[in-house]
Amino acid sequence: MGSVMPILTAQEQNAVAHWASGLDLAVLAEVFDEAITIAIMQRQLDSAMRASIAAQCAAQPWQLAWRGPADATLEQALIRSMPAPQQATELIADVRLLAKAVACLFDVEAVGIRMRLLDGAMCPRFHCDNLPARLVTTYSGPGSEWLPEQALERAGLGKPEPGKPEVVLDASAIRQLAEGDVCLLKEALINSTRPLRVLKRVAARRDVKPIVVLLASSATQQMHA
Repeated sequence: MGSVMPILTAQEQNAVAHWASGLDLAVLAEVFDEAITIAIMQRQLDSAMRASIAAQCAAQPWQLAWRGPADATLEQALIRSMPAPQQATELIADVRLLAKAVACLFDVEAVGIRMRLLDGAMCPRFHCDNLPARLVTTYSGPGSEWLPEQALERAGLGKPEPGKPEVVLDASAIRQLAEGDVCLLKEALINSTRPLRVLKRVAARRDVKPIVVLLASSATQQMHA
């Protein structure tokens, strides 16, 4: 399993061209820099939030797929979907905050949300999302893993086939989001010709049921797993 990503110094961020990290939502705007393909807000979940999350993990796996404005209709959809809605206040408020951030960042009225309590890995293989941008956070359990560009072989992407190279060139370079981190991934262009997407996978442990949220603006077309 990859190591949890440390807070990067300014010097380290300058040395690593295609990602940025910070401690508040403002860092997500870094994806508008052509060189940045992944922006990570690192954060610690407080005790009230952890209690709200834990109450939703006591049930069987559940999910919410929703598209619309980040307003009271989203709040009602979340309340209907949560197995313990009376204890979901903090979690619902945070999901709405992230939805509003995505809507504001991309200047759209509607966002797409997929929220799941998992009992296994959602995406066990490293892959590229077929979306211009996606926000990912794991509220409980191991966070998503991702690969820096220099540690991957893009010829190995897709369905495994004989003779196909391994995607991961350097396993020690695998990065992992911490529980609660908020990550915005985007498609970028190199020399305006070749698409560059950040490779990621959603990890899992047998003893943990992760709650994973995927967010995309309405401009990013359909939501994909």
